[in-house]
Parts: sequence; structure tokens; C-alpha cells
Amino acid sequence: MRKRNKGRILSRSKNQREALLRSLANSLFLHGKIKTTEAKAKELRVVIEKCITKAKDSTVKDRRLLAQVLAQKVVKKIVDETAPQYITRKGGYTRIIKLGPRKSDGARMVIIELVK
Repeated sequence: MRKRNKGRILSRSKNQREALLRSLANSLFLHGKIKTTEAKAKELRVVIEKCITKAKDSTVKDRRLLAQVLAQKVVKKIVDETAPQYITRKGGYTRIIKLGPRKSDGARMVIIELVK
């Protein structure tokens, strides 16, 4: 019985999983939308929502906490450009659009994007 296990393992060790989510988060903030598998997108959504919520306050502490997860130029872009768009929004900063299976292995593919 599964109890109190939070998040998906994604067939990786903890360090690899964290690095993957950091990389995906950096790409999503830089490009606005990315194409990935459904499981990765659902895990990424949790990271993105927390980052934008921290960026909305934009204190020095919040910037430092964001810098632990994201690249410095991405932190600057989030705080200066992205977060002000979501000041009145209480959540739901991302949208997941299902595309269908990938031809090679049949993995469910999606596009995850930031809501405007």
C-alpha cells in the first residue's frame, strides 16, 4: 500500500530527478512552452507554481531561494517580467495540452506552457 509518497520517481535517482526538473523549469521560463512527456510535465507544474508564487513577492530572500533552483538570468526574467503578469492570479500559472503518443516508445507527450 502506497502511503505518503509524494511525487513521481521518473526512473531516476534523487539528484538526477532534481537536475531534470531544474533544466525543464529553466527551459520553460526562457521559452514560454516546452514539449515533454506527461509525467515530467505534471511534476514540473509543481516546481513552476512554487517558483512563480515566490517571485510574486520579489524580496531578496525570495530571489535567493529561486536562485537555488533556477539559473540567475532566469530568476531575473521571472521576477522582472513573468511574475508581474500573475499578481492578481491566485494559482494555475501553467497549462498542459495533450498531444498523443510518441512514435518511438508510445510515451504520452504534452506541451506545457505558461498561461498569459
